[in-house]
Parts: sequence; structure tokens; C-alpha cells
Amino acid sequence: MQGLIQRVKHAKVEVDNQVIGQIEQGILLLLGVEKPDDEQTADKLLHKVSNYRIFNDENDKMNLSLKDIGGELLVVSQFTLAADTKKGMRPSFSSAATPSQANALYEYFVKQAKAQGVRVATGEFGADMQVSLCNDGPVTFNLSV
Repeated sequence: MQGLIQRVKHAKVEVDNQVIGQIEQGILLLLGVEKPDDEQTADKLLHKVSNYRIFNDENDKMNLSLKDIGGELLVVSQFTLAADTKKGMRPSFSSAATPSQANALYEYFVKQAKAQGVRVATGEFGADMQVSLCNDGPVTFNLSV
């Protein structure tokens, strides 16, 4: 499971020119699911995303987590994170989970995040989405578990 996180001042996702998910300060998570991933993998990534210390403290050091600041989380499915780009000029998606497996784990991830008290907004699984954000820093990390 891959999670590309970006520290944002705000972010939103649109489908057919309609805003379907929007957050203020927090994390935009682009979530990629691979074949071997399961609920345990999702739980590990959620723990990392919500506790990863990427927000500045009073000394301007990255020492606070999403939970520490009470920030929001925008989760957007992103199957292209599972791409193998090592060979050739076209990505291979052979390691990506099937759409049904990926959607189930995406939904599970969102449900677990909400259960932990994280304020969550989402994109629409499998849709053609337009994502807008103000990357704060910029700060971007690729998390994997």
C-alpha cells in the first residue's frame, strides 16, 4: 500500500465540476493499493499517516502530527502509485490491486480513520477527479508499509 501525503493549507477534489471533498489545514493522501495489501496493511498506513510528524511546532520544527494539530484528511484513490516504472516508456500496473479489492480497502481505510476521530473527506473511487491543493512548504512524503 502506497500513500503519497502532502501537507496542505487546503485541498479539494471535484468530479464533473462539483466539489465532492474539501479540507482546510491537514493532509492530502493519494492512496494506492497493491495486490498483497489487506486490512492490516491499511491499519499500519493509517497509523503512519495520522501520526507522522510533518507539521511545525512552536520552534518551527516538524514535530507535530495530523492528530496533534486536529487537522483534516482528504483521501483520494490513486491506482497509478502502484505503477512499475523501471522498464520502458509505459508504466505497468501488474502489481495494482483489482478494482474491487482496492475499493474495499479504500473504504475500510476511510472508515477506520473516521472511527479514530479524524475529520475525513474523500474523492470518488474510480472517478475522473480533479484535485486542487495548496501544498504547505511544500512538504510531500511517500509512505509505504
